[in-house]
Amino acid sequence: MPVSTFRFQGWSLFSLLAALVLLMTALTLVLHPDLTEGVRSAIRATARSSFALFLLAFTASAFAVLVPSPLSRSLVRERRFIGLAFAFSHLVHAVLIYSYGQLNPEFWPGRTTVGNIPGSVGYVFILLLALTSFKSTTRLIGAKAWKRLHVSGMWVLVAIFAYSNFKRIPMSAWYVLPFGLTCAAIAIRLVGKLAQANKRRQPLQHAA
Repeated sequence: MPVSTFRFQGWSLFSLLAALVLLMTALTLVLHPDLTEGVRSAIRATARSSFALFLLAFTASAFAVLVPSPLSRSLVRERRFIGLAFAFSHLVHAVLIYSYGQLNPEFWPGRTTVGNIPGSVGYVFILLLALTSFKSTTRLIGAKAWKRLHVSGMWVLVAIFAYSNFKRIPMSAWYVLPFGLTCAAIAIRLVGKLAQANKRRQPLQHAA
């Protein structure tokens, strides 16, 4: 029976990650004397925590194929709860954005419908992926539909992360880093899929 290398597993892992997100958010708010700026900084912080958790979930299966180890296998086993922690982090992110809009009356009028499309689409997929991360909803929609939704949903989200970071590079060169990490994650995922396909073909070739 495989043993997880994580001390926290399942819902305890989710609870730990969710608590860390809340602690980080609270500390960010407390350390800023100005509430509006504190909320703005917390928005950036939760964007980063969401990004990190998403990349872990997105690349978990690829690392298990490319770098087999107890750690990579544990990542695959805990991927559902890492994904739910990502959804929780982005829920906190959404609450902070709403709060910032309440504190800064110029925020929402400065947004455009077109500019809101990627984020809105992203949140729709996050909600769908989170709601179908339970056995009951998986049985309800069926295994094939579940797989299509989760595969397509993860690719939509990684595309949104890539676009969001790429468009901000002119504002700050630091956005090259998350954009590069997103591209690297995409490459790792694709290489992992190719390696997995090759492994499946090998027994057939030997049999022939």
